[in-house]
Amino acid sequence: MQVDVHQVVNEIVGFIKNKPKAEYKIVIGSDSLHLEDKSADFVTAIVVHRVGNGGRYFYRRAKMGKFYNLHDRIIQEVLLSLDVANVFITEMKEVTEKAAKEGIAMKWDFEIHVDVGERGPTKALIQEVVGMVRAHNFEPKTKPESYAASKVADKYV
Repeated sequence: MQVDVHQVVNEIVGFIKNKPKAEYKIVIGSDSLHLEDKSADFVTAIVVHRVGNGGRYFYRRAKMGKFYNLHDRIIQEVLLSLDVANVFITEMKEVTEKAAKEGIAMKWDFEIHVDVGERGPTKALIQEVVGMVRAHNFEPKTKPESYAASKVADKYV
């Protein structure tokens, strides 16, 4: 079933309201697959994790242009995550503030997960992508902690 950002926010809010005293992390991460025609298939995941008690996730897929090297593809993954995060966070904050005015406290932490790590060919990109995420005032996580990118989004590329 296809849903828009507004519907994703409403689903996440409902999930949080179900157990409002729990600890929550909302995480966005992207992964990609390089295709034979040099284009890439990108998946961006939004994960709401009820720490110690499961979670839910949503994802979107997009096929994009030509990518001739890993650097450009990883940068595009991060840009997609940041674009989704900026739209999502704006709406999520509005809903959270509205709920607070109605006496419903919803507390959650937010992270951007990037599909780079200390091992393998992406290690040279860590500083660059972490800097991009921090420049947008988001908390970055890299492998092995970047499960939204390296596990959830990866499942669909």
